[in-house]
Amino acid sequence: MTQSTEYKVTGMSCGHCEASVRGAVSKIAGVEEITVDAKSGQLIVGSSVPLADDDVLAAVDEAGYEAVRI
Repeated sequence: MTQSTEYKVTGMSCGHCEASVRGAVSKIAGVEEITVDAKSGQLIVGSSVPLADDDVLAAVDEAGYEAVRI
């Protein structure tokens, strides 16, 4: 069963931004689905195992953006 966690990402403005966030978050073990929307600032991460918010937030930070869990 996949569980989804939603985050608000600030600073994204284009498809390249979305790709950067997607690429960084995809490196986290257990991540199965990623939806990123620069216009709304929405990031939804789907996984079959519980993910640590700190791991997701650190990945977004590594991509050059800031995020908070919603």
